[in-house]
Amino acid sequence: MLISDDRLYDLAVAIIRASCGNETAAKVVAQRLVEANLTGHDSHGVGVLPGYVEGIKAGQLATKAEVEIIEDKGPFLLIDGHQGFGQVVAEQAMNHAIARAQQQHIAVLSLRNCFHIGRVGDWAAMAAEAGFISIHYTNVLSPNSLVAPFGGSASRFTTNPYCTAIPASNRHPMFLLDMATSTIAMGKTRVAYMKGVEVADDCLIDHQGNPTNDPAVMFEQPKGALRTMGLHKGYGLALLCDILAGSFSGGGAYLPDRVVDARVINNMFAILIDPDVFGGADAFFGDIDSYTDWIKSSPPAPGTEEVMFPGDPERKVRAERKATGISIDDGTWAQLMQTAEGVGLSADTVEQIVGR
Repeated sequence: MLISDDRLYDLAVAIIRASCGNETAAKVVAQRLVEANLTGHDSHGVGVLPGYVEGIKAGQLATKAEVEIIEDKGPFLLIDGHQGFGQVVAEQAMNHAIARAQQQHIAVLSLRNCFHIGRVGDWAAMAAEAGFISIHYTNVLSPNSLVAPFGGSASRFTTNPYCTAIPASNRHPMFLLDMATSTIAMGKTRVAYMKGVEVADDCLIDHQGNPTNDPAVMFEQPKGALRTMGLHKGYGLALLCDILAGSFSGGGAYLPDRVVDARVINNMFAILIDPDVFGGADAFFGDIDSYTDWIKSSPPAPGTEEVMFPGDPERKVRAERKATGISIDDGTWAQLMQTAEGVGLSADTVEQIVGR
């Protein structure tokens, strides 16, 4: 089905509000989830709501939590999210980091103990919109490890995203590279599983380490695993995310004794840099403009419409979905309906919210 972003936002707010009674948090979280859907990242959109509600019911998501600054040393900030809504506490932490970067040209943020922070690109974009280059390493502590190490046949860590954003110039929009260090994000396997379709080659292995295209290996026994992108190179980057985001913050890298049912915890290491710290911002952005023009001047390969820069696909999809609506597959919709019913929203109420 196709649902407008406004209607989908209203539904997400209603589900979160009914599950915890926190209207303010519901609006913040819903806006970020729907924005993920709008930009084509359905893996981080409203389809995660059932997991959030499960976390609330299990007492693993602290719905009223706010950030606490644990250490404050010049440009360095260590902040604890106290298992609060990731979209709420990550935004609060980034506001602290942006304010510090405005004072000192740089900020180094170590953020720990947040319930799922959603699309990391949101936080990089937030810094870039404030005028800063922003680099992010994130790890995930979830009930199950998901990704196999290079050369291994069983999972040992999770999708551990990496992200960098560079502010927009006068001629070109923001550069935004946001990616899982696995070949695909776990949420994309969930979307494929719900739709009953296969995933692309080289994304998954079965429980014996053999390549497979069947997303069921991530949801049914015996379990398989995601593969790291770029073979050994993505593997190394994934480990770096676990170490810098988890170990350095005190939140911990992925280990079995840190696994708790119904809890999805993110830790994030972020560096914000003032592009004008040396007084060369005009030259910096001018060079980026020239470089972007040069890259995009490459003739499109067969079957490709244009050469895109990081961030272009999301902007393109966002414009399309703003105009036509957001597609929700039948499996995801069934889960949302079940979750809505579980927090006291009737089917009629949901139908009224989404305008069907």
